Amino acid sequence: MIKTFDDFCLWIYVLVDDLWAEMKTHYKHRRQEPLCSDSELLSMTLISECVGWDVETEALSHWQSHRDLFPSIPSQSRYNRRRRALNEVLKVMRHSLIQHLDVAADCQCAIDSLPIGVCAFHHAPRASSEWRSHEAQLGYVSAKKQWVFGYRLQSLITLRGVIVDFMLAPAGYKDSEVVDEFLHLHPGRRILADKGYVHRELAQCLAHEHGVYLIARTRKNQKRHPLPAALQACIPKWREICETVHSQLVEQFRIQRNHARSFAGLCTRLVAKLTAHTFCIYLNRLFGNPDFLPMKSLAFPN
Repeated sequence: MIKTFDDFCLWIYVLVDDLWAEMKTHYKHRRQEPLCSDSELLSMTLISECVGWDVETEALSHWQSHRDLFPSIPSQSRYNRRRRALNEVLKVMRHSLIQHLDVAADCQCAIDSLPIGVCAFHHAPRASSEWRSHEAQLGYVSAKKQWVFGYRLQSLITLRGVIVDFMLAPAGYKDSEVVDEFLHLHPGRRILADKGYVHRELAQCLAHEHGVYLIARTRKNQKRHPLPAALQACIPKWREICETVHSQLVEQFRIQRNHARSFAGLCTRLVAKLTAHTFCIYLNRLFGNPDFLPMKSLAFPN
């Protein structure tokens, strides 16, 4: 069990090092291993996201006080460069953990979007060409009744809280206009959704061609093919898990605080946060915790 911060760091490092040992034969080898190994750097990245050290200068400053855990702390520029280079590695590690998580195999899922702003609304007209070249757009968030300039994170979440897949879409697009790009990769799943995903042609295409059943809550003014009343009433309750998971991402992992100056930097940060979330669920499951979704006690043990 994890009783101290050192225990948490050790468990994350062991998991990362085991996964990296299986993977690194497929990646280009260096002539000489750096003082701070790839396993150590990836572990530092994931742990930093779990405890909220989401600014690189802040994270490296904190790690200076934990040289007993990670003796070699790289410079900020080197840390940033290596972290981006290992971004694909984190994606593969997250996918590998999901393959080993029994609770990730649930065919019942829910989907929802989370706004990811890249700059304040009043700065949007002067936003850099870097963001506009990667399709950052103005979009209206009806739940918060406000505009955001940036993207929407589309999350496919099992009804027990595991993020099995995700994609980043421009904020100006409707949810139903973009999810076909990754939902077809999940045949056999039944996906519950809110009114923003109502799209008859999309639902039919996913069902007939890919075996994916998108069940969206119908609007009040929708007269054709309404859902049965019992199912209509259950969807909001089933989708509460999305709100719980997104609340974790916002409050503990600070996913809506953007410190990146480029699209590549934003993607690197998002992948690290989502991978850290999966690692925490995996640890809870490994320890046999029946309620494995709460994870603050891992990063902040008593």
